[in-house]
Amino acid sequence: MGDLYLEYEYSITFAQLAMAMFAMGATLAVRDFRAVVLLPRSFLTGLGAQMVLVPLLSYGLLRAFDLDPGVAIGLAILAAVPGGTVSNVFTYAGKGNVALSIAITAVTSLVCVVTVPFVLEWLVGSYVPPTFSLPRGRIALEIVVTLLVPLAIGMGVLRRWPERAEGLSRLALVVTAILIAVIVVGSATAGRLDVEAMGFANLAVVGGFALLLAGIAIATTLATRRSWPDVTAITIETTVRNTNLGLLVRTSVFGTAATGGDSVADLALFTLLAYAGLSFAVVAPLMVVGRRVAVAGDPRGGRRRSPGG
Repeated sequence: MGDLYLEYEYSITFAQLAMAMFAMGATLAVRDFRAVVLLPRSFLTGLGAQMVLVPLLSYGLLRAFDLDPGVAIGLAILAAVPGGTVSNVFTYAGKGNVALSIAITAVTSLVCVVTVPFVLEWLVGSYVPPTFSLPRGRIALEIVVTLLVPLAIGMGVLRRWPERAEGLSRLALVVTAILIAVIVVGSATAGRLDVEAMGFANLAVVGGFALLLAGIAIATTLATRRSWPDVTAITIETTVRNTNLGLLVRTSVFGTAATGGDSVADLALFTLLAYAGLSFAVVAPLMVVGRRVAVAGDPRGGRRRSPGG
């Protein structure tokens, strides 16, 4: 099964992301995004956490510890890439501010086309070859096709057939869950989740990095007095990185060595894949709390703020 999965991995991932974005689009109206624009404080908080705090925290971590080069490059790639569409799915599941999450994803994903090479050079310049060039056109196209188009289709369905939108959204979420399970099982059977090969010490570093990102996001959003749905959205957006884009960047960094046989390239791959799983474990409790808050109200006792306010 592992070889079969690797053959169709891109198509499965593409379908999973597109179905997830359609499911969310079928629950969103234009007014949800209008609130983010008119009351941008939460948006700017999330953008600052993504674009400023994450690279600074990563810089301090990489300078403070003598990490394996493969782990260092993997963490630097994770810091350079933005949150991905998976963060939007998790925000939706945790009853967070989905419109805010999508807005942050869209902006940071477009900006990263320019910022990724600079952040990588700053964090691990000695490991990155001078010939490194990010495939900007391909990344921009994938953002449009996997994020914006299915989202717009879902929103169109809600506007045109509001009575059918909820059922279609639930069906798309079921398909998304099935595809995620296929991805997990396929990665495991393909030998990509070999914890012993990565080393438990390196795994602990990666897990600690996920906890640090979640911690700084929660601290920042609470300090700026954001509502709990906004705390959920910004924390998940900051913690759950765009692993698919990270894999593409890794291939660009290592070139032919990325296909296997290079220990540094392999360890960078393990770092990216391990982080994808560990970050989910880190934000899962936040998703549970978010769902409870949606029923019981803000745990801080304050009134609910409008999305993005």
